[in-house]
Amino acid sequence: MSSAQVDRELEILIRARYPIIYIVSWEEQRVEDALRRIAQERGKKLFVWTVTQGMVTNPNHRDNATRDPLAALDAVNDSRDQAIFLLKDFHAFINDVTVTRRLRDLALVLKTSHKSLIILAPFLKLPPELEKDIAVVDYALPDYEDLDLILERVIQAVKDNPKVNCNLSELERDQVLKAAQGLTAMEAENVFARSLIERNRFDVDVILGEKEQIIRKSGILEYYPFNEGIQDVGGLDLLKDWMQKRTVAFSEKAKAFGLPDPRGVLLLGVQGCGKSLSAKVIGSLWRLPILRLDVGRIFAGLVGASEENMRKAIRVAESVAPCVLWLDELEKGFSGTQSSSYSDGGTTSRVFGTFLTWMQDKKAPAFVVATSNDVTALPPELLRKGRFDEIFFIDLPAHKERKEIFRIHLQKRHRNPENFDLDLLASVTPGFSGAEIEALVVEALYDAFDKNGDLTTDAIVQAATHTVPLSMTMRERIEELRDWARTRARAASSAHTETMEEITEQLMLAKSGKFDLLVEEKQQATGTN
Repeated sequence: MSSAQVDRELEILIRARYPIIYIVSWEEQRVEDALRRIAQERGKKLFVWTVTQGMVTNPNHRDNATRDPLAALDAVNDSRDQAIFLLKDFHAFINDVTVTRRLRDLALVLKTSHKSLIILAPFLKLPPELEKDIAVVDYALPDYEDLDLILERVIQAVKDNPKVNCNLSELERDQVLKAAQGLTAMEAENVFARSLIERNRFDVDVILGEKEQIIRKSGILEYYPFNEGIQDVGGLDLLKDWMQKRTVAFSEKAKAFGLPDPRGVLLLGVQGCGKSLSAKVIGSLWRLPILRLDVGRIFAGLVGASEENMRKAIRVAESVAPCVLWLDELEKGFSGTQSSSYSDGGTTSRVFGTFLTWMQDKKAPAFVVATSNDVTALPPELLRKGRFDEIFFIDLPAHKERKEIFRIHLQKRHRNPENFDLDLLASVTPGFSGAEIEALVVEALYDAFDKNGDLTTDAIVQAATHTVPLSMTMRERIEELRDWARTRARAASSAHTETMEEITEQLMLAKSGKFDLLVEEKQQATGTN
């Protein structure tokens, strides 16, 4: 619900003489401004109460006689004015038995008067006795249009400063506003100003840094900064193309075109082949905050706490949306749903059910990226259409992809890839995952450092010949995974990956030192000289 709709709902409740309204919001100033507008339009006064100032109409005044909560309620009861009474942070006193009883008595009086009592608190805290007497309203955070007005106000304030570049293209403005969604009006205005001071321009990374504070305070979700870009992913051309086509999917232009918000993607594949890296790259490419949901943190010891933790994680993700919600190694968190009623009293099943329902019905633009190494351990209801937009299978890297991966890791370690025989390195590492290729480069670096030399192709080849890749250790399971994905998942790469028989044959040649045969074989396969 937009801010305008909430303001309209408040006005209707006040005109309908709802005696007590409980507004849930962190934004005292926005709520007070909205109530002040309503009061002026209805010809009423607005009284504001805090425990420090008492009941006043002027924020610069103080009324010590009404600072006590019961005295404040008596002042509401005794007032002859047509007025709106706003009680800030009254939730701290509402569970007191005397205050609860006084509110119930007051509800009957207010119903036949031209007075309205508003309780404003950052979260809902309501005794059961008052549930039938109080209307609850969730005051929404600033929506896209509200943030646009705040941004424009900041731009107008600094437009004459020659040191500040406040010019934004349509896409840049949209990215800034999307990054600010989930912040309060004050937080948004502050971070816009901070970005101008730090960078002399509106920088999405600075704005997302403000969201990091919200995420950290949740204690369940982890915030991941943008350390990797799409250039750090070797191969996976089909997955990259799919991601790039959705770069502006959360923009207002996409909505106007009729595109729905992307829902999520499930990345299946061999360990160490880039699933987690791809999840991080999606956030970096789309300029959205990456939140990692550690399912292990969800499960707590107290009865009902695990379910509440999942709901809390979902609320935090929605509050900072649009965002990327990353669930790594999904099967480890939800693999026990079938036996949950016997093993843990149904806790895992209930938590999983909460998450599935949210995935199906979610309205907030929170894009879910889930990764899994063992698809057979996943509950079947998770894989059906509607939960994810697509299921991608990430296989072992092909020959040309291994060359690209070597190039990336050599550049990361300040080496010129042109000084290495990348074709030979790719030929001696069939069946190696991206993580294993990185490990080879690191191991060769250690050897070179120990010998006071520099990294060479031969050093990496020696490291490779002494390594048995996971594709050989877990050959049977990888073959099963490939068979499953062949007809049930979309390939993340268009490159041809060697069969397990080809991998075995080439590894035997590599370990016997027949590198020339390997290179010649690859040249014949690719049609090169």
